[in-house]
Amino acid sequence: MIEMVIDARRKDLGGFEVGRVLPFHSRRMVGPFIFLDQMGPAEFAPGAEAINVRPHPHIGLSTLTYLFEGEIMHRDNTGVTQAIRPGEVNWMTAGSGIVHSERTDPLKKSQGGPMHGMQAWIALPTEHEETAPAFHHLGEDGQPAYENGGLFARLVAGEAYGAKAAAPISSPLFYVHWELAEGVRTAPPPGTGAGGYSERALYVAKGEIEVGDRVFHEGQMIVLEPTAEPTVKAIRPSTVMVLGGEPVGPRVIWWNFVSSTQARIDQAKEDWKAGRMALPAEDDLEFIPLPDTPSTPEPAPTKPEPTHPV
Repeated sequence: MIEMVIDARRKDLGGFEVGRVLPFHSRRMVGPFIFLDQMGPAEFAPGAEAINVRPHPHIGLSTLTYLFEGEIMHRDNTGVTQAIRPGEVNWMTAGSGIVHSERTDPLKKSQGGPMHGMQAWIALPTEHEETAPAFHHLGEDGQPAYENGGLFARLVAGEAYGAKAAAPISSPLFYVHWELAEGVRTAPPPGTGAGGYSERALYVAKGEIEVGDRVFHEGQMIVLEPTAEPTVKAIRPSTVMVLGGEPVGPRVIWWNFVSSTQARIDQAKEDWKAGRMALPAEDDLEFIPLPDTPSTPEPAPTKPEPTHPV
């Protein structure tokens, strides 16, 4: 029933912890999901630095930011400035190249408060890797939701349970947020045995769940076998992200760049180093420089971590 269990690797970024889940050395992707981070949970004191991610580039992917608590201000070089709050979705398609920053608004920083959320990178299909960059902000009305008997479920992106979210996906996928009361039982979207998705996983962002006869806790991803049809039970109140979809093929990932070819990664490195990728007009006084060494989200301790949390 369970193909693999991945423990998030926690990294302290100076009062703010990030848990890196994907990619993992023996499991690079789940469907098109090539990167998954849990941001926090954290409680920032008034005036604390909070989120301060300088402008940086992406190619060949879409980023999906989703919050349980807090607020992040997004700015990019397509001209978008957009705050994201709990229950909303920031969907950014990098395609041929985009530059963005993510920061805490000065007023929010002065007030302090909680921060907890998820960020995923979704690799674009080969035919869409060089699409024009774009950004979409989606409110709660763009994400179908269900609530009954201690189960809250929100379809953040893709298609599942007969519903379709508004995020402009480029390949078959699903991404679901569950809030489970103690004792609640539910099930992920079906696998290949029932004509569903070929790759699926559960990530426990908070709490403790039972899958089959095994118990899993916060910070663990459970990758399901393709034909498994498990029942999930909440041992205590839990927050779970359910995700998966169809593979898009092997991908190279280096720093913030994702591509089906190494040559395209190398070109993106040169473009960023040479200043050929414009900074956001409203946030152009600083940026994250290209790392001197290959810095990827690999979990291997001999390789450096990314210079930013997303």
